[in-house]
Amino acid sequence: MKSADVDRITDWIVRRGLEGAEETDLLIEFCEKCNAAGLPLARALVVIDTLHPVHEGTVFRWSNDNVEENAATQYGRTTEGEAAASWQRSPFYHLLRTGGEELRRRIALGDPIDFPSIQEMKDLGYTDNIIFVRRFAEGATIGEMDCVYSSWSTRSAEGFSDADIAALRRLAPTLGLAIKSAALAKVADTLVEVYLGRDAGQRVLQGRIQRGVADRIEAALWFSDLRSFTTITDTAKPTEIIPLLNDYAEAVITSIHEAGGDVLKLIGDGTLALFRSDNLGEACHRALRAEEIARHRVKELNEKRRAEEQPVTSVYVGLHVGEVFYGNIGSVDRLDFTVVGPAVNETSRIASMCRSVDRPQLISSTFADALPTTERSQLVSVGRFALRGVGQAKELFTIDPALL
Repeated sequence: MKSADVDRITDWIVRRGLEGAEETDLLIEFCEKCNAAGLPLARALVVIDTLHPVHEGTVFRWSNDNVEENAATQYGRTTEGEAAASWQRSPFYHLLRTGGEELRRRIALGDPIDFPSIQEMKDLGYTDNIIFVRRFAEGATIGEMDCVYSSWSTRSAEGFSDADIAALRRLAPTLGLAIKSAALAKVADTLVEVYLGRDAGQRVLQGRIQRGVADRIEAALWFSDLRSFTTITDTAKPTEIIPLLNDYAEAVITSIHEAGGDVLKLIGDGTLALFRSDNLGEACHRALRAEEIARHRVKELNEKRRAEEQPVTSVYVGLHVGEVFYGNIGSVDRLDFTVVGPAVNETSRIASMCRSVDRPQLISSTFADALPTTERSQLVSVGRFALRGVGQAKELFTIDPALL
């Protein structure tokens, strides 16, 4: 590869990185351009860690003879078990442990086959492989994202030439920077979605961060909490509390998301969510559907937890509709993107009445009236109740017990 080609591809990487190209697209297009310029790449691998509650990082692959390999794969924690053992046998781990930045194995020329991945390459007919680890400075790391790993292989009979290696040494760091930029954008998406909720998170990333700016919206509102949670915390082992909260939160939150809702806040054992639609009846339908999904998931969860001799509970759900303010509330240096308004308080009070009437779900009359006729017919009144902090008594409904 000529120096002019390296310069041209470098300029292309910078441009695509600034355009916000996806990591997979960057790698595929980069390898194709290198091949067109005479650098005989046959397989490439780029790995970067991330900041995610489940995944540790992502592997991006490219192969010139297997399009199915041209994909991204997320991987879990590599701190224990077979995942840790596999990681510790890799040349990437070797470079991290020894402080090195580069490792080359000229397979066809008889270099040591001292890693399982090198043996695999030999078996597949690769003749040369070079690996880079590009570390970030301390202030440039986020969580485990502290370097970019890359691996470059060829099947050329002569392996990589000196000019090929020189080109890869120049190009790999620039590509790594573009991939890091794309990965950081995904980290931002993940963090705001996980901690703020999907809709609120996207609004923040779109620039809705000015204090006091809020939209006035009408929505179906959800508030749920766990039955007898205080009693459980008093009697259960301390080590059982967080797993219990996680188990039931998983059942509730996935149900809300599946039905098209957005979780706005987790308050201890409570969950605040909203459902929006141009048609209020559709929003209420989604909220009621989420309650049904959650009820079945909690039932399955309880069967599993009982079999494991773990404490069990159930979920109380309050459903309401109303006009709320949806936006940024707080101080200059500590904001929360949430909903406020009397309807939010009323939803919480409705949920708290579940204990008094011993029903798993309670539904306001305004919510019930907004439902499609077929779903409205499944509800029965449980009476009128004075809700704490609410001026007028409210008629509340529940799903007909005969239908549960």
